[in-house]
Amino acid sequence: MAYPDFVLVFSKLVLGATATFLAIMVWSRTREAAWVLVVSAVIASYAGIVYSALKLFGIVSEDPLIVADIPIVELVIQSLPMLLFLAAFVVFLLTRRVR
Repeated sequence: MAYPDFVLVFSKLVLGATATFLAIMVWSRTREAAWVLVVSAVIASYAGIVYSALKLFGIVSEDPLIVADIPIVELVIQSLPMLLFLAAFVVFLLTRRVR
């Protein structure tokens, strides 16, 4: 692995860990559904970063579940954060109706 790749992966891991830690701190202070979904999205995003790093370092092998040339685990890991953000925004809009 080249030095720039290592710096990129390392910075993603450090910044993602910091964001995840702060998201967990927010989770402990709120019980609103929208915030819980945002925190879950941040945690899922960090899980994707960790999975990508493990795959890059060769610790995790290629995904054994492939359907139509699409690795299912990678699809779920990449899509889950955006789905959770989407759900959080919908919940926020539904609970904050203008009267």
